[in-house]
Amino acid sequence: MVFVAVLMGSESDWPVMQSTADVLKDLGINFEVRVTSAHRTPASTSSYVADAEARGCKVFICAAGMAAHLAGAVAAHTQRPVIGVPIDSGPLQGFDALLSTAQMPGGVPVATVAVGKAGAKNAGYLAGQILATSDQALHEKIVADRAENAEKVAAQNSRVQDSL
Repeated sequence: MVFVAVLMGSESDWPVMQSTADVLKDLGINFEVRVTSAHRTPASTSSYVADAEARGCKVFICAAGMAAHLAGAVAAHTQRPVIGVPIDSGPLQGFDALLSTAQMPGGVPVATVAVGKAGAKNAGYLAGQILATSDQALHEKIVADRAENAEKVAAQNSRVQDSL
């Protein structure tokens, strides 16, 4: 079974990463969610990545705050796409996590999205777009979702224009 793995460095990341899960559910994409840490459980993280690959994981989405090494640690153990979601925590409110997630050495890429819930949502969509390169039905769902979002913006514009 093809699926996306959603990994978080801490349970406290779940309120943000729920947005990723919601997008994956809406697109009909199978996924798993795990709490695993690059620093506190490195062997378990590595083991999970190998096991997930063997079971059909095609994309890893990794969320972490502050030092934010989870996405990089996962990328070091796989050649599958890794999407990093910087969590807006700590005194720098996610800026440190953004830099840690984005600043990967050449040859070990992590696709990095925006800090916080918007990034978490986009991580779900990006995973969907990656999978849709070989799944026409999923591609059509993503196209329909974009069209629905465009209709919502047009409706908002109409309401604003009517209020003038």
